Amino acid sequence: MFQKSKRLISAEIMEKHQEIFRCPLCKTPMQVIHLQSVVCGNQHCFDIAKHGYINLLSRGIGTKYDKKIFEYRRLISKGGLFNPLYVALSQIITAHSSNEPISILDAGCGEGSHLNNIQIEINRKEPKALLAVGIDISKEGISFAAAAYSNVIWCVADIANCPFTSQPFKFILNILSPANYSEFERLISDDGLVIKVVPGQDYLKELREIFYKGSDKQTYSNSLTISHFNNQFNLLDVKSIRYQVNLSKPLIGPLLGMTPLSWGTSKERIEKVLQLNLKQVTMDFKILIGSVKNKPHD
Repeated sequence: MFQKSKRLISAEIMEKHQEIFRCPLCKTPMQVIHLQSVVCGNQHCFDIAKHGYINLLSRGIGTKYDKKIFEYRRLISKGGLFNPLYVALSQIITAHSSNEPISILDAGCGEGSHLNNIQIEINRKEPKALLAVGIDISKEGISFAAAAYSNVIWCVADIANCPFTSQPFKFILNILSPANYSEFERLISDDGLVIKVVPGQDYLKELREIFYKGSDKQTYSNSLTISHFNNQFNLLDVKSIRYQVNLSKPLIGPLLGMTPLSWGTSKERIEKVLQLNLKQVTMDFKILIGSVKNKPHD
């Protein structure tokens, strides 16, 4: 029996939704050609990769994130540390969806676990037509995402120059990741929501207390981030979600490897955490839900 390749599966999804694409170079509409490439009217051509993603960057951009970090994040996600967050986000999306199809952009999706799990949660509650698109500036992250999850359009792209037409998305997710609010305003539909997840004050506090003991980084405040979001959007709601998760010993190393809290920290302090054999960590998030104040013109 013929089994479709990841590339073909992804190309068919892209073709079905090709109207959402616009050229990142010249801003003209794009089409999927021969289930192999996405091409604009000016013949700017972007090939669909073997793993089933598309690289829409005009040039390579270096990031701090390498394959190892994405592997750690995948392990932490599979370990269940984010599960209550996934449930909360899927509930927000379904609560604001009627019978029309759902369209979601995860801006800064990394290796794709967040979007995939949210998609699973939505379908578990209320199966319906769902377009999920994940973009990240890291080719490593997107390649990793596409290799694992075939039911999403994965794009290597710059959130400051998103390769999409205006207003194709009902929901934009921005989870523990940098944002570009002017692009979000352009991309979100008139009745859409921007949903941004930021760390709460107690997020991974057990690690923060060790890494930053005695410094001003020992406590964390997200007040500036929330204030900036509030300046850009109508802040409809702020949901707090805080819980503790049991941490098995094999997850401690990946947790340290994936969190920026450990970057630049001395090997001695990292070793100290490993020796402590942490049994629990605190997960603490603020979910900011906003709508667009004034739709900008292209």
